[in-house]
Amino acid sequence: MIFNKHTAKKTAEVLLQVNAIKLSPKEPFTWASGWKSPIYCDNRIILSFPPIRNYIRETMAKQIEKQYGKPDAIAGVATGAIGIGMLVAEYLGLPFIYVRPDAKGHGRKNQIEGFIEHGQNVVVVEDLISTGKSSLNAVKALRDAGINVKGMIAIFTYGFNVATENFEKENVFLQTLGNYETLLEQALETNYISEKDLATLSVWNSNPSEWNAE
Repeated sequence: MIFNKHTAKKTAEVLLQVNAIKLSPKEPFTWASGWKSPIYCDNRIILSFPPIRNYIRETMAKQIEKQYGKPDAIAGVATGAIGIGMLVAEYLGLPFIYVRPDAKGHGRKNQIEGFIEHGQNVVVVEDLISTGKSSLNAVKALRDAGINVKGMIAIFTYGFNVATENFEKENVFLQTLGNYETLLEQALETNYISEKDLATLSVWNSNPSEWNAE
């Protein structure tokens, strides 16, 4: 799922550097799903750091060109991937659109914002993959509009089995810059976490829906 180990390690390094990823095994976060988690990822913070956002932008853009050539447009998943998706589109000189979770209840009632024609090809840019539900919801909206989704690229994935199953079921090819396993390796190597923290974080990742902090 990741491009390569070097990219995953560099991505972990820069995300930890700007605290885009917060690890708190002793005082876990509560996700919108209700899951308790010792980790919280907010990749939007990278937009505030030009060298890091440029690294993410260029790495994503080059991988898109290598994997797909140039699609007709880049599609970002609202709201977390709008910023980085637009940067990738700008780097590639391509049109940009974004997909809302649901259609607006007023005005033109769009779910897909921006100009795209039926039958055109897009690559979807996402900031974070957890279960994949919201990401695949965007793919469905694009496909329902007659747009050909070539694949998806994301900054980071937690690597949950349920996400892998969901993407395979919907026949969506996903690649990510970084992943959970490499993040933990980098965090331990730089003393961001302890061996004890590592054990907790590993147990959580194996069964996140049932995990409770001790």
